[in-house]
Amino acid sequence: MNLPFPIRQECPPGACMCDRDRLLADPAADVRILRLTKEEEKRLVARLENITSLEDLRAMQGRMQAQLGIVVRIVPSDNEVRTSRGIAIQLDDQPGLCRKTRSSIPAAIRRGFDNRPEIVYALLNERDLLHGA
Repeated sequence: MNLPFPIRQECPPGACMCDRDRLLADPAADVRILRLTKEEEKRLVARLENITSLEDLRAMQGRMQAQLGIVVRIVPSDNEVRTSRGIAIQLDDQPGLCRKTRSSIPAAIRRGFDNRPEIVYALLNERDLLHGA
C-alpha cells in the first residue's frame, strides 16, 4: 500500500504484536495509527506529560481519537483512590498500535497526573456522588 504520509517503521520481528503488515495489506483498514512515527510519539508523550487541566486531557483524548484512531479510557477505580495509580488508563485494542506505544501513553498520562494532582481531583469529582447536590 502506498500512503501519502510517512509511516512508523516496522517493529523488530517477535518484539511486537501490532499487526502492521495485516493493516497495510487491507485496503479498507483504518491506517491513521501508522501516522504515529517514533518522533511523533515522542512529541505526543511530551504533550501528555505536560497536560494542564482535565479539559486539556479530554481535548487530547479527542484529538488522539480523531487524528490517530486511538481510544484512551481513563476511569477511577470503584474503590477508594489514594494515588494516581488507582486510576485505570487503558487503550482500546487496535491493529497497528505498537506494544511500546500501548504502554508509553498511559505512563505519560500518569506522569502528567503526578505533575498536576489537581487533574486527578477533577477526574474524581466528575464521578462524585454528591456532584449535583
